[in-house]
Amino acid sequence: MPEGSQHEHDRLFIGGDWIEPSTGQRFEVENPTTEQIIGHVPAAQAEDVDRAVTAARDAWPAWAALSRGERADHLERLRAELERRRDEMAQTITAEMGSPATIAATIQVGLPLTVIGSFVDLLRADEVPERVGNSIILAEPVGVVGAITPWNYPLHQAVAKVAAALAAGCTLVHKPSEIAPLSAYLFAEIVAAAGLPAGVYNLVSGDGAGAGEALVSHPGVDMVSFTGSTRAGRRVAALAADGVKRVALELGGKSANVILADADLSVAVKVGVGNCMLNSGQTCTAWTRMLVPAARQEEAIELARAAAAKYQPGDPTDRATRLGPLVTAAQRTRVLDYIALGAAEGARLVVDGREGLPGTGHFVGATVFADVDAASTIAQDEIFGPVLSIIPYADEEEAIRIANGTPYGLAGAVWSADTDHAVAVAKRLRTGQVDINGGPFNHLAPFGGYGHSGVGREFGHHGLAEFCETKSLQLPVGKG
Repeated sequence: MPEGSQHEHDRLFIGGDWIEPSTGQRFEVENPTTEQIIGHVPAAQAEDVDRAVTAARDAWPAWAALSRGERADHLERLRAELERRRDEMAQTITAEMGSPATIAATIQVGLPLTVIGSFVDLLRADEVPERVGNSIILAEPVGVVGAITPWNYPLHQAVAKVAAALAAGCTLVHKPSEIAPLSAYLFAEIVAAAGLPAGVYNLVSGDGAGAGEALVSHPGVDMVSFTGSTRAGRRVAALAADGVKRVALELGGKSANVILADADLSVAVKVGVGNCMLNSGQTCTAWTRMLVPAARQEEAIELARAAAAKYQPGDPTDRATRLGPLVTAAQRTRVLDYIALGAAEGARLVVDGREGLPGTGHFVGATVFADVDAASTIAQDEIFGPVLSIIPYADEEEAIRIANGTPYGLAGAVWSADTDHAVAVAKRLRTGQVDINGGPFNHLAPFGGYGHSGVGREFGHHGLAEFCETKSLQLPVGKG
């Protein structure tokens, strides 16, 4: 066992048991703060995926036949077991991907607990069959779901899929990212301890080539729910299309924070910087483009400089730390390259995140650019790091054009002293979610994107519907 190793896993969770994988290949898991290997997980192959899909298919009829209340009981026990081990889960996520302890506790684990509870509530609510003319409309579980989740919010993204799919009556095979898979192993232990029926949830760790493509392509999988990069999402969609599978894709983003001329600039900039730096900028919904009236750009710059100073890179296990490391050395290099490119393309580097970094760990500091050309690389590409671009605009029409001027459309924000005005502007933004004057995230509202940000929605009854097929029963007319 390597020095400092704490999380050694050599089995896969399939059919309610921990079974040996088909090969002895394993992936290393690195702590991005210490740069030490802290564990290993199996590299599942197509044979392992086949066993997991078979287990899920075998378990599906009985799970789908349960009443909504019975499925709610199972999810309630799952939530209770996750609550019991929430501290351990938060510490695991901090260790495997560097999320600061406070973020790990409140968002990485706290939000999934809330989400599971919301699906329990949905299942316990009275269900009134929809009637349209002489038809009864039914929602039936789609079947076996292949769930592929990312490393940046490893539990949150898993629960968004697992809780909704289980609530709908589906069974799953889950492939977490090989970069941060330890929380998924802990989640599988929680599933077992909660007493979910064997085969309802199955875990196969591995990379995209070895396990992911086998899962997406498997004829026994009825639907694929994927969260990750737009590039990988295209591959998932192409593979799934061959089997005419249902696909839900939650992909990248380049969200615009539109600060209108009458907004409280001090509040909008402070909140905007915090949103951009959350989870070290490794958030698909991050407001990485701050659009400000050209006449107020210098004021916005000074406010952003002051706000960014509060995000100093540090040890994520320290609860005072607000900015942890990036997940890997490769991700750090990618972000540093974008910072260099932004400066080379003519943007003004107001805060340079390459300075004063710890000697160990994959750190990049809070970075702020101003005078950013809306068509430049740093304003168009998803950097996935703590890099903010301040983009000046001449008038409201130009602000809307800039906000809609990328291939993405996942999230965004609008600030104005007049809420109705902010809502009117938000309606013109081609994006799946817009926060008005700092409105908080709503776990019951549909979440998902336009364009290159994906297809499908998560959370609440919209998220539940993603895992259902719609059936209509035509009743006879004029009889009885």
